[in-house]
Amino acid sequence: MNALPTPLALPGWTHTYSGKVRDLYVPEGADPATSPYLLVVASNRVSAFDFVLEPPIPGKGALLTALSNWWFSRIPLANHLATDGGAPAVPEAVADRAVVSRRLDMYPVECVVRGALTGSGLLEYQQTGAVCGIELPAGLSDGDLLDEPIYTPAYKAPYGEHDENITFERSVELVGADVATALRDASLKIFTEARELAAERGVVLADTKFEFGKDPVTGELVLADEVLTSDSSRYWDATAYFDESLSGSAKLASFDKQIVRNWLAANWDKQGEPPVLPGEIVAQTHGRYRELYVRLTGSEPDFAPPTA
Repeated sequence: MNALPTPLALPGWTHTYSGKVRDLYVPEGADPATSPYLLVVASNRVSAFDFVLEPPIPGKGALLTALSNWWFSRIPLANHLATDGGAPAVPEAVADRAVVSRRLDMYPVECVVRGALTGSGLLEYQQTGAVCGIELPAGLSDGDLLDEPIYTPAYKAPYGEHDENITFERSVELVGADVATALRDASLKIFTEARELAAERGVVLADTKFEFGKDPVTGELVLADEVLTSDSSRYWDATAYFDESLSGSAKLASFDKQIVRNWLAANWDKQGEPPVLPGEIVAQTHGRYRELYVRLTGSEPDFAPPTA
């Protein structure tokens, strides 16, 4: 992965970590290892093929944060947002794209739920007839909806390594039977309810990933990280999906950075640094993120539109 930009200096906060698209801070003077609060800032950076690309997508961080918070407000499960009176405020400079999170003991399992066969699940199915050990009917094609969503966890690999698809039995070995079952059941319940809501808004929720942690004081299962956003989920337009005259990319166009991936695939041989994204690709990508937000929430974003 290429070098990340220098993180913002935020008064009252100390930067501790940057991933491809997010930056983490703790309150100034707090021990990063024990601070009860974290500031999670969603950047406008966009990544593909293990590279952070230039330029960023203006407004992306705000759209993802707003959509995630919208879903959190509709999911009847404890989440990582710090709402107690002692939590510090989000700095004004990142008010539209950051949240203050409570510290959790995170589980090393990425909880993937698939309602359709596509992506890495399709590749595994084509090789073995199964996904993460779950046998599926023969003859399925890219984009086919499954009769029931399936839970296909992944092991969260250390930073710099790729996550590994695992069976449910392997997740039991990692976190124990009770926790593994709770992760699976919560993930399937949230996905099923979210898929129904998305369908009402003319959107197909194909798959998603959740992350959970444990409250270190109460032991409570807590939904963490982002949830049901364009970056953590695959959404398709229902009208195009069910149009029998369409196929391939026209049928399965997703509300995410697939536009970026497609452009890179056509204009870069994956040798050396990737090229700078053209302005029209940046604008189209922002448009897809924004369209999903409006489609799902039924409202325009209540933050200022990007100017650059």
